[in-house]
Amino acid sequence: MALQKNLLTELHITAVTGEGSGVARYIDADVPAPGMVVFVPGTAVGDTILCRIVKVLKNHAFGKVEEIVTPSPDRCADVGCAAYGKCGGCNWRHVTYEAECRYKQEWVQETIRRVGGIEAPVLPLMGGDSPDRYRNKAQFPVAPGPDGRPVIGFYAPRSHRIIPCKDCRLQPAGYAAVLDAVEQWMVECDVPAYAEEHHTGLLRHIYIRQAAVTAEMMVCLVCTERRVPNEERLIELLVEAAPNMVSLSLNVNPDRTNVILGKRSITLWGADSIVDRLCGLRFRLSPHSFYQVNHAQTEKLYRLAAQAAALTGKETLLDLYCGTGTIGLSMAHTAGAVIGVEVVEAAVRDAKKNASANRIRNARFICADAAQAAAQLAGEGTQVDVVVLDPPRKGCSPDLIDTVAQMASERVVYVSCDPATLARDLKLFAEKGYRTQWVQPVDLFPRTAHCENVASLIRE
Repeated sequence: MALQKNLLTELHITAVTGEGSGVARYIDADVPAPGMVVFVPGTAVGDTILCRIVKVLKNHAFGKVEEIVTPSPDRCADVGCAAYGKCGGCNWRHVTYEAECRYKQEWVQETIRRVGGIEAPVLPLMGGDSPDRYRNKAQFPVAPGPDGRPVIGFYAPRSHRIIPCKDCRLQPAGYAAVLDAVEQWMVECDVPAYAEEHHTGLLRHIYIRQAAVTAEMMVCLVCTERRVPNEERLIELLVEAAPNMVSLSLNVNPDRTNVILGKRSITLWGADSIVDRLCGLRFRLSPHSFYQVNHAQTEKLYRLAAQAAALTGKETLLDLYCGTGTIGLSMAHTAGAVIGVEVVEAAVRDAKKNASANRIRNARFICADAAQAAAQLAGEGTQVDVVVLDPPRKGCSPDLIDTVAQMASERVVYVSCDPATLARDLKLFAEKGYRTQWVQPVDLFPRTAHCENVASLIRE
């Protein structure tokens, strides 16, 4: 029978994608092998399932599990989260963490080879000590509920429909009490939740960040206006719910946009930032600061980046997409000079303060687009010996790669959260004379479809 929507068929899962879907092939007796690929979320290699086909395209189809006929040895008996499969956060809770690490290792290896044509060794993935409670930041969307109470949780996949969830297994346990306190304030003080479809209401998101070492907590309410009702009651409830809270701020975002944070933040109570320690250094974090969400794994990641940089104390290190300066400052003690570049002005301010707080005097920071700053430094004749790149998921632009290559730096250290864009960019660097020595996956995001990587490149 030809594959069609709503067909119920038995399938065997033989592989998984990086996004967390199982891969099977539907064999039609009237069509030559190997058959059409079917992607099925929530499955594991070795599963035999009864699958309902939900969408059929020209070359592949999508299905959903109706029944697990024979479970894979990789499966977990208990996923441990009522929201799993509904919210868009975790992808791998249905398998053991050991299986997840194996899947991610194979995914990175295959992507680097297939997309980039790179034959450099992909080293064994560095898994996390714990796959739960590792995130130091969460952003919870808020919307009006059908009973008049606000709905707080996470978006469903590929939608802005909120799945209620206050105690996410990836976040510190104390976040649930903060959300309860904010909800109580909203109900008591008649604070309207933001209705995205109508662009009405006040509270859009609840943003919480907690430092792993100091335990200092920041709570930031993202609102459409510059004032909120009854600040005193809000502060009272939050101080009681979170004794470790040191900063409460209001971020103003009046725009009809999917961007979470607006440009301006107003401190309502306490400090305007929190402090954490990473790689032996002290870092100041404001609401706009980029900071890796998994503290323990980030320290492993930065040690790898330092290993790839191979600094001897004389080199000039260019840290592009530097955020609050964490990578560059963690290497400053072994560099001659560090130049950090970041486009977010608030992050650059934090980076400068972080350098000062740690008495690092051989670092300076430029607020600019990475490609523009790199071109500026090249135009000035600044000799850069090592470049560290930590771009967003979309990777580097060809212009930036051209500029970095023109600097003729001896080494490039590429930190990436997306194996596909990393592989693409490694191929471009190879065309410019840079050879990839190795790629090291580091699981900064257990239970999700994401995997961080460090690549070491040298100029030939």
